[in-house]
Amino acid sequence: MNRRTALRQTLGFMGLSPHLAAPLSAFKINLQNRKDQRFRVGACDWSIGQSSKIEAFDVAKTIGLDGIQVNMGSEKNDMHLRRKDLQKAWREAAKRTGVQIGGLALGELNNIPYKSDPRAEQWVQDSVDVARALGAKNILLAFFNKGDLKNDPQGRTVVIERLKAVAPKAEKAGIVLAIESWLSAEEHMEIIEAVGSPALKVYYDVCNSTVMGYNILKEIRWLGKQNQICEFHFKENSFLLGQGKVNYPEVRKALDDIQYRGWIHIEGAVPEGKNLLESYTYNNKFVRDILS
Repeated sequence: MNRRTALRQTLGFMGLSPHLAAPLSAFKINLQNRKDQRFRVGACDWSIGQSSKIEAFDVAKTIGLDGIQVNMGSEKNDMHLRRKDLQKAWREAAKRTGVQIGGLALGELNNIPYKSDPRAEQWVQDSVDVARALGAKNILLAFFNKGDLKNDPQGRTVVIERLKAVAPKAEKAGIVLAIESWLSAEEHMEIIEAVGSPALKVYYDVCNSTVMGYNILKEIRWLGKQNQICEFHFKENSFLLGQGKVNYPEVRKALDDIQYRGWIHIEGAVPEGKNLLESYTYNNKFVRDILS
């Protein structure tokens, strides 16, 4: 199967005819000359229907994104991006499409918890090498579902010890390990301070924290002024961005206050029954308008 055929099948899977992709070019952003760009807009590969798949680059290019946050793999494929041949293929796809690898993620930690499974501990150790090979600076460590740390002090203790073990490797590689969880800003800082490494920061999801009832504008400013946020997810559950619970114009003001520059990755934000590709094209334009 060639790349054109693969993309055609992907667009069909999303419910959009390949012939309808052309009008979307009106929303596309020039992906060249981005060296002075304060913000870069990407999406999680799993959110555009291509979790840990190379086709994500073509889909992201069609949407007009600057990059993608790449999922390292799953238990089923044995975290396949640890393979050097696939790392090379991902780098080549990024070069071919002009879509950058904006970050690495270990989503499988939601099912194989870092706090209790030795496989997860090894995956995090290996993820530092994968991130270096792909040119990614941040590794999202997910703590939801089975890996949830909320109201689990014993689990947090284990996570702290395991992070202490991997942090020196991440520091040496210039890689940041980023915690995304249901925890509050204060609870995240307790973990960061216990580990005591500059290689550990918060991956801030504005929607998750809103759902938990946290004051996200206060949290962003508090964490950000301590330089403890490495990246952001812009997300809504079952709504397009700007049509749900998160006040994105106010989030932008908070980003300015902490002088954040870097990746904003879009996650979710597809209403039920709506076309994924068209929703992401809208979300991409919305984010760029907010950040302009």
